[in-house]
Amino acid sequence: MTKTTHFGFNTVSETEKADKVADVFHSVAERYNLMNDLMSAGLHRYWKRFAIEVSGVKTGDKVLDIAGGTGDMSALFLKQVGDTGEVWLTDINNSMLSIGRDRLLDEGHPVPAAQCDAEKLPFPDNYFNCVSVAFGLRNMTHKEIALKEMLRTIKPGGTVIVLEFSKVWEPLRPAYDTYSFKLLPVMGKVFANDSDSYRYLAESIRVHPSQETLKEMMEETGFERVEYFNLAAGIVALHRGYKF
Repeated sequence: MTKTTHFGFNTVSETEKADKVADVFHSVAERYNLMNDLMSAGLHRYWKRFAIEVSGVKTGDKVLDIAGGTGDMSALFLKQVGDTGEVWLTDINNSMLSIGRDRLLDEGHPVPAAQCDAEKLPFPDNYFNCVSVAFGLRNMTHKEIALKEMLRTIKPGGTVIVLEFSKVWEPLRPAYDTYSFKLLPVMGKVFANDSDSYRYLAESIRVHPSQETLKEMMEETGFERVEYFNLAAGIVALHRGYKF
């Protein structure tokens, strides 16, 4: 029997979801950074900096940036780890990964880059001090498997941070829904010539686990001292867990 999963509000086969998500990010890759700035009014930059601070990453650490896309998080981590550290930029989508890799090269920061599936990470056990995924977990078909892979690859004492859209503060929900389902697709059409991908974005946020549900998922995976920080009234949440 074919296994099914969510693709936004639609139910599709697991194989079909992987293909559809790939199509979304191939489509938006060239305008991804522009749309991030427009959609969040630039706030995504502050969210990412906060994530770096909460990660506890220090000079000489090894960091894995999962679903690293256009390289925002990798660029910030590079400043933290210094010349003696190591940052891997990874993404399952070649279009996104190529943009991030080339951007970092152009900025004089060559990093090892690998196209890989977060559910099958090609890295050894207990290797990284920190594993990060920013705005990528909700697109993964088997989130529990991806979380287990993250746990496997971090060292004892290491951290995993998950920065992701989450459940907004209830009084703001009507306005947020109007923005998400009415304005966001229009912005996608005008600035990226792609309204469907940004409609999927809004839908994928709504079917992603809530703050508490994701916290429980991380604890069930084996992470300890899991906590989360709500940003922008819960529009985004940062989860942090440790391996001991």
